[in-house]
Amino acid sequence: MSVVAQYLQEWLRHRLVLQELVEVIPDEHIDFKPWDNAMPMGSLIVHIASSMEMFVKTVKNGTFTPPTKIDQYHTIADVRNIVDQLTEETIRELKELNAQQLEKEIEFRNFLGTGGFWLSTAKDHEIHHKGQLFTYVRMVGVENVPFMIKQPPQSKN
Repeated sequence: MSVVAQYLQEWLRHRLVLQELVEVIPDEHIDFKPWDNAMPMGSLIVHIASSMEMFVKTVKNGTFTPPTKIDQYHTIADVRNIVDQLTEETIRELKELNAQQLEKEIEFRNFLGTGGFWLSTAKDHEIHHKGQLFTYVRMVGVENVPFMIKQPPQSKN
């Protein structure tokens, strides 16, 4: 299995849970935030999905590529659709990466790292925020949450 295919499988273990977690959030909690300056739940979810897309496009392009700005959603169904669309796009982009892109050094926020380093950082970022989202969801009273990881379908790559 290639490095990218392995990364894709490891990342999907978390993204599939994010998609399941968004399924159990009722509409009335889209704007929930645990403190005044926290990200609202809907914004946190969109941030998770768009950040991964940003990191993958940055590695693909070899230079910082800002995330897609998404602020047009009103319901959890809208947020689910955004997550699903960005997940599919990110999967396509990941499958197009090659060894040279993973080895190339890229500067991001005054920090230099290889494409592989930034992909690892992206996964860590997603895991961090997924943990926050689990807390948000528990705080609004959702009890039947998914397990923290999920086995993705086996890739043919």
